Amino acid sequence: MFSSRLFSSRLSWDLRPNRLSELLEAKRLSGTAILDLTESNPTRAGLAYPAEEIAQSLASPASLLYEPAPAGLPAAREAVAAYYAARGRTVEPDRILLTASTSEAYSYLFKLLAGPGDEVLVPRPSYPLFEFLAHLELVRIVRYPLAYHGQWEMDLDALASAVTERTRAVVIVNPNNPTGSFLKRDERERLAEVCAKNHLAVISDEVFSDYAFEQDAQRVETLVDLQRVPAFCLGGLSKAAGLPQMKLGWIALAGPRNWINTARERLELIADTYLSVGAPVQHALPRLLALGAEVREQIVSRTRLSLDLLRAAVNGTSMRVLDVEGGWYAVLEVPRTRSEEEWCAELLNQDSVLAQPGFFYDFESEAFLVVSLLTQPEVFREGVGRLVERAGRG
Repeated sequence: MFSSRLFSSRLSWDLRPNRLSELLEAKRLSGTAILDLTESNPTRAGLAYPAEEIAQSLASPASLLYEPAPAGLPAAREAVAAYYAARGRTVEPDRILLTASTSEAYSYLFKLLAGPGDEVLVPRPSYPLFEFLAHLELVRIVRYPLAYHGQWEMDLDALASAVTERTRAVVIVNPNNPTGSFLKRDERERLAEVCAKNHLAVISDEVFSDYAFEQDAQRVETLVDLQRVPAFCLGGLSKAAGLPQMKLGWIALAGPRNWINTARERLELIADTYLSVGAPVQHALPRLLALGAEVREQIVSRTRLSLDLLRAAVNGTSMRVLDVEGGWYAVLEVPRTRSEEEWCAELLNQDSVLAQPGFFYDFESEAFLVVSLLTQPEVFREGVGRLVERAGRG
C-alpha cells in the first residue's frame, strides 16, 4: 500500500469539508430549495448573453492553425490594448502578456519574482485564493490590513512594517474582493514610496475595475501608467466580459521601461513553457471584448439595484452595510450575539439562505457576512428579506 508520503508537501492542506459545506450538502440532498446569496458565476446569474455572436466569434478557421506565441497572438494583445484605450489608457501591445486566467497570471508572477521561502504581501481581508496559489509556488504569504473607518483604507504603516529582506512583491486588489474598496491617489503615492525604498514590485489585480458604483476623483482605477516602480496589472474575460469559461486573462506591465523589457523576456520564457491559452479564444478576443460591453452593462445595473435593495432592507435594523465602491459583493455587519459561522448555519438551517462568513475572506474580527450582488433579483430579494428578518433582530 502506497502512503501519502508520495505526495508533495505543496498539497498538505486539510481537505475535510467544513461545517457549512456539510450543512449545505445535507440541505441539497434533502431537496430543499436554497436561496443562494453567494452566486458569483455570471453565466448562472440569469444574464442575457449574445449567444449566437459569441459562438460565431469562436468559429474562425484561423484557429485550426497552430501558431505558438508565448506572449499571445499579436491581434489578441492589440485587442487588450484597445480595451485600455477605450478607458483612456495607453498600453502598448508589447507590454501585454496573455494567460489562461488570473490564477495562472499569479502563478507566472510568483515564479518570476520569488524563490522558495520568499514573501509576498497580500491584503486582509481579501479573496482566499492567494494562500493556495503561493503555497504551490513555495512562496510565503504575509498579510497587511485594510482598515475600516467609515470607508476602507490601506494600512500603509502596517504594510511597510511587514516588509522583510525576503519580501518580493505587494499584491493589491483594486477594487478589493469582497470589500469593494478602490485604491486612492494618496495611497498609490505612499505605496510607490514603500516599494521603491524596498525594491518591491506591485501586483495589481484589477479584474473588477469596470464595476464602480459612483465616480470619485481620488480613485485609482488601474496602475498601467505607473512608472516609478515595477507593476503587473491583471485583467481578463472572466469579469471584463462575464465569460469565465473562455479562460483568457492578461498581465499588463508597467514601470521603468528598461525593467519592463527584461521582465517581459523572462515572463515569455515562463509562458513558453506552458503555452496554455487556446487559439480559438485568442482569435475571438477582439469580438468577445466588444460583446462584453453589453454584458457589463447588465452586471452594473444588477449590482447597483441589489446594493440599493440591500441598503434599504437593513435600514433601521441592528445591521449595516459597510461602505462599498465597486465590484460584485457587499459586506454586512451583523450583531455579535453569534459567531459568523453560527449566523450562517442558522440562516441555512432555518431559512434556507446561503451567505458567506467573513472569516472565509480572513476578516480580523466578527461578525460579518458577505453576499453577492450578482445574485438573480428574485432570489436576492427573498434571501435578503429572510436574512434581515433573522439577523436584523439580533
